[in-house]
Amino acid sequence: MSQTATPQAAPPPPPPAPAAAVAAPAPAAVAQAAPSYVDTPALLNRWQLIGMSVAIVFGLVSALVQFVGWQSDGRAADDTAQLVRIQKIQASLLNADALSTNAFLVGGLENTTQRAQYDASINEALKGIAAAAEAQPADQKLLAELNQMVNDYVANIAQARANNRQGFPVGAAYQNLASAQLRADAVPRLEALVDENNKRAEDAMGGQHPFWLLGLGILALVGLWWLNRELAQTFRRRINKGVAVAAAIVAGVSVVTIAGAWIRDSSNDSLRDGAFADAVSAATARTAANDAKANESLRLIKRGSGADNETAWAEKAQVVDKNAPDKLLGDWNTYTGRHAEIVKLDTDNNWEGAVRLATTADDKTGSTAPFEAFDKALEGAIKEDSDKAVGDLRSGRWLALVLSGLTVLLGVGAAVSVARGIGVRRREFS
Repeated sequence: MSQTATPQAAPPPPPPAPAAAVAAPAPAAVAQAAPSYVDTPALLNRWQLIGMSVAIVFGLVSALVQFVGWQSDGRAADDTAQLVRIQKIQASLLNADALSTNAFLVGGLENTTQRAQYDASINEALKGIAAAAEAQPADQKLLAELNQMVNDYVANIAQARANNRQGFPVGAAYQNLASAQLRADAVPRLEALVDENNKRAEDAMGGQHPFWLLGLGILALVGLWWLNRELAQTFRRRINKGVAVAAAIVAGVSVVTIAGAWIRDSSNDSLRDGAFADAVSAATARTAANDAKANESLRLIKRGSGADNETAWAEKAQVVDKNAPDKLLGDWNTYTGRHAEIVKLDTDNNWEGAVRLATTADDKTGSTAPFEAFDKALEGAIKEDSDKAVGDLRSGRWLALVLSGLTVLLGVGAAVSVARGIGVRRREFS
């Protein structure tokens, strides 16, 4: 029996395709950032601090610059006085040597006037050393050494005199030793002191700084201008009265202090090239003249072997011609003419005639009188010029000190004005 095939069930239909993903809605536009919050009171406090600091720093630093100038003028006066003091010591020692060598030529009992002049020159030198050591601690070491050298010189001169009175030839050895040691040991130390004090004085005269004051004023005004601009942009006010008043104070103080420092600086420059330079030159000439006079006598003391002393005389004479005031050279020219006669007599083997011309005080024939007149004239010129230099440096210093104090006060006043100007804006904001 045949079997009938049973039909198979149809396969299930495939699952429906997944529905397309629904596109996500576009994100909402990012909202604009809210404007940042400005803490105006804190900003005003910051500006006030800046403005007040500018004004106060300006006042303090400007006052300090003026105070430094005031101190510099004082130091310049002290250093000038010390320089003159040292040069006077130098001239006094060489004047003493000129007197001692000249008196030695006479032999026997020396001239009492010359002896008194010698003693006065030595005492003046020793007193000057003590005063200089007290006035300038930086010079004390060299001055202490110099003091001992002067004492050694005096002791050798005393030996030379004692032997010369008795006619002993060894007296000349002591005299030559004393003069040689004075130039080998004492004079170089004195020259070092002169150079150092000259440098100190000139450096101190350059202690005025008008350009520093100008720079400080410009910086302060720029700072206040910036502050006014920031306030104007924030509060729509072109000019802040408080800041403007502060700027006017700064400008006024700057003009006055710059003018004062400029005038003082110009005065110091004129002084350095005028009275100060004249005093230094005259002192240099006086020292060289006394050295020349001593070498004149030393030439004769050495009796024909003093060529080196004549060379030294010529070198010192050139220094005198270069540094002495022209109006005082008349007596010096008379002396140099008579010195030439002394040299001729000595060269012609007329030693006694040369000594007589070198030691006589007769103005008509001797070399001593015109030399002493020249020395006295130089001493007077040095005193006049040095007094003027020191006096000018000290005069008017009180004004610089007063301006320095006022500058501090006005700087504080400018700071208060800034605070008040910003206080107005602070009240407007509140």
